[in-house]
Amino acid sequence: MNKSIVIAVDGTAASGKGTLAKKLAAHFGFAHLDSGALYRLTALAVLNAKGDPRNEADAVRGAQSIDLSLAGDQAIRTDVVGQAASQVAAIGAVRQALLDFQRSFLKSPPGGSPGAVMDGRDIGTVICPDATAKLYIDARPELRAHRRWLELKGMGIARDEQGLLAELNTRDAADKSRPISPLKLAPDAALLDTSDLGIDAAFAAALALVSPRVEGALRDRHRG
Repeated sequence: MNKSIVIAVDGTAASGKGTLAKKLAAHFGFAHLDSGALYRLTALAVLNAKGDPRNEADAVRGAQSIDLSLAGDQAIRTDVVGQAASQVAAIGAVRQALLDFQRSFLKSPPGGSPGAVMDGRDIGTVICPDATAKLYIDARPELRAHRRWLELKGMGIARDEQGLLAELNTRDAADKSRPISPLKLAPDAALLDTSDLGIDAAFAAALALVSPRVEGALRDRHRG
C-alpha cells in the first residue's frame, strides 16, 4: 500500500496559511483539513454549552462533541471563538482527543486522494513530523491584524484594528510558549513570509518550495 503524501502548513494566525493550504490542495488534487477548525469547533462546543475553555473537563467534552458540519460556518471564525480555541488547544487532553482524528485523515485521505494538505500550528512538528513537505507561514503582526480586520469587516463585524493587533500578539505569545505542542518552525520546514506578497505571489512561492518534494513523491508512488 502506498504511503499518502502530506504537505504540512504551519504558521501564525492571519498569515495566510489556510488560504495557501487550500490552494495547494486544489493544485495537487489532495484532500485538505484545517486543523485549527477542529480546535475552533471544540471551542464553539464549549462556549455553546456555557463551559470554560480553560477547564480541562469542559474542553474535553467539547472535543468529543464537535460537529464537523460546522467547519465552514463563519461562527467559528469570530475572535471570541479564536481566543477560546487557543485556550482549549493548550490542554493536553484535548490535543490527544483530536490527535488520532488528524493522523487518520493524513494516513487515509478521504476520496481516495493520494495526498493531503493540513494547516495548523503543530502539523509538521507533532501531528506528522515525517510529512513529505513542510511550510511555516508568517507575516508582520500589523499586516496580519489588518488582514483580520478586513476579513471581519467583510463579515459585517466592526472591530478596532489596534485591538486586533493586541489580540494577535497575545495569541502568538500563548501559542509559542505553551508547554504542549507549541507553535514553532520545524527544522526541516521552509519559512515563507507573506508580509509583502499578494495571494498569487504567495501561492507561487509556496508551490515552488513544496513542488520538488511532492512531485518526487508522486513519481515514486507511480513507480511503486
